[in-house]
Amino acid sequence: MTGGMRGYYETRLAAESLRRCYELAPARVQQYLRAEIDYVVERLRPDDTVLELGCGYGRVMVDLAGAAASVVGIDTSKASLGLARRQLAHRPSCLLACMDASHLAFVEESFDAVVCVQNGLSAFHADHRRVVREALRVTRQGGNVFFSTYSDRFWEHRLVWFARQAEAGLIGQIDYELTGGGTIVCHDGFEASTVGPEEFAALLDGLDVELAVVEVDESSLFYVLVKDGRT
Repeated sequence: MTGGMRGYYETRLAAESLRRCYELAPARVQQYLRAEIDYVVERLRPDDTVLELGCGYGRVMVDLAGAAASVVGIDTSKASLGLARRQLAHRPSCLLACMDASHLAFVEESFDAVVCVQNGLSAFHADHRRVVREALRVTRQGGNVFFSTYSDRFWEHRLVWFARQAEAGLIGQIDYELTGGGTIVCHDGFEASTVGPEEFAALLDGLDVELAVVEVDESSLFYVLVKDGRT
């Protein structure tokens, strides 16, 4: 993650500001957000230990905790993690840590599932290959890793949502001349891109892992990595 974009998510687009982004989402975007969470939750087992990369203020962790034995959420924003701790205080099965997804401080095969939803991989602005490999490293044999990005068919809805965020002053004003091809660009330097199937598959070169690409709700592409044949 570059210093500028890291600062964006650690301070400006963090905690209450980040929560506000989701509160003002249009109905179709709310449907997309729910569909992504449901897709993952339906594939968890009651005894699973789950890691969420880029957990923010704990919005997704609430649902993950209802489907698994325990959930660890990591984020680089101390402000977002502070809000998450308050929101998840009633969830003893949820743990939080300030950590970079490209440098996970967990031993190998610590989790049954690793989750990074709602275009989180792009939002990190980190070395994507390293993030994916770290996620696989800490996943147990027989476990799944879930990454998601936006479907091309969701572009217009996504653009409306980001325009609302810009109007609310949560992100910079959108630069419509540079915006397109799956990437939203703002005048203050903020960018929100996607990771297409071919680009994601290239991240797996040299890895012994199965990849399934699944479109969900005509809004998301899920990249599901399977270690040792679990389905």
